[in-house]
Amino acid sequence: MSEYIEHDAGGVSVGVVEKKSFTFAHPPDEMVLESGERLGPVTLAYETYGRLNAARDNAVLICHALSGDSHAAGYYHREDPRPGWWDIMIGPGKGIDTDRYFVICSNIIGSCLGSTGPGSFNPRTGRPYALDFPVITVGDMVAAQRALVDHLGIERLLAVIGGSVGGMQVLEWSVRYPQRVFAAVPLASTCRHSALAIAFNEVSRQAIMADPKWNGGRYEPESRPDLGLAVARMIGHITYLSDEAMRRKFGRRLQNRRDFSFNFDADFQVESYLRHQGHKFVERFDANAFLYITKAADYFDLGLQHGGGSLSQAFTRARARYLVVSFTSDWLYPTYQSREMVKAMKKAGRDVSFCEIEAQWGHDAFLLPNERLTHLLEGFLKSCHDDVC
Repeated sequence: MSEYIEHDAGGVSVGVVEKKSFTFAHPPDEMVLESGERLGPVTLAYETYGRLNAARDNAVLICHALSGDSHAAGYYHREDPRPGWWDIMIGPGKGIDTDRYFVICSNIIGSCLGSTGPGSFNPRTGRPYALDFPVITVGDMVAAQRALVDHLGIERLLAVIGGSVGGMQVLEWSVRYPQRVFAAVPLASTCRHSALAIAFNEVSRQAIMADPKWNGGRYEPESRPDLGLAVARMIGHITYLSDEAMRRKFGRRLQNRRDFSFNFDADFQVESYLRHQGHKFVERFDANAFLYITKAADYFDLGLQHGGGSLSQAFTRARARYLVVSFTSDWLYPTYQSREMVKAMKKAGRDVSFCEIEAQWGHDAFLLPNERLTHLLEGFLKSCHDDVC
């Protein structure tokens, strides 16, 4: 790691970081997926921050949300204008203190941001997998992360932390590999999708597949289903905000005009904002990856997959100490779902703390500066680290 740098974007950062890659599951020893399909070789993009101590007991794994990546903190060069997606939380003296912890963040399989996914080349054909890529699950994502943790020589993680779909990975880690996780922190997450969440994901997938350029998933780089993916992102982005956030940020204010256009231009600021988010998203993400990751999130059901339909039974497998956090304005994964998981954890005899944080910004609140969340993570991790040491 290079020296810490003070950046205009705010605060002391971990500095200039490097994206690395780890490849495993080479044929004939491919990774066996939950579907029964085999996948290999498998590459994971990842980054690390801080130092692994001599006892190798200070490692914290960060799990990202649907469209996230391995770049959780720091900058790729000194003039880089954009830090990692959770730079506000990861760094020296921050909530997840890199002076104390060795922090790992890997890009999930199925993604398009450095790890093996539908846009990767199929070694059998020499062409991108497209829809020949096997359907993956949250369990498969976690199994791949475990291979990376093994590669790094870490027997047990001090903590696994993640929000949204990242929180699903946290929960999966805690019950799939109970001896490998001391503490687990799911933020703004759920043990299974509601019908509402599945419905939004399905509408988003249909928007992509209805784009003529999708071509059954076999589109070329120069002719991608950008319109469908942009609409899918617009739909998703609505679910990440709250009514209060929309009201405060946009209201019914017009965009660069004094009266209605009386056509289908973006009259309102909120229309312009969503179109901008959609167009920006297609520059960095892949349509097929969006299909695969949303389907994996829809399939996730911790109680069904690990407890025979009983959530409390699933948590009897775990040994982790839990901190569960929800946000008052999150209507995608509302607080009642977090309370449900906490109730099941307690019934299973697990050590669990729960906090609902007052926040107006909706589901995305865990990604935004929040002093209470920072203090919660800081205190919880310190307590865990003191007990481990």
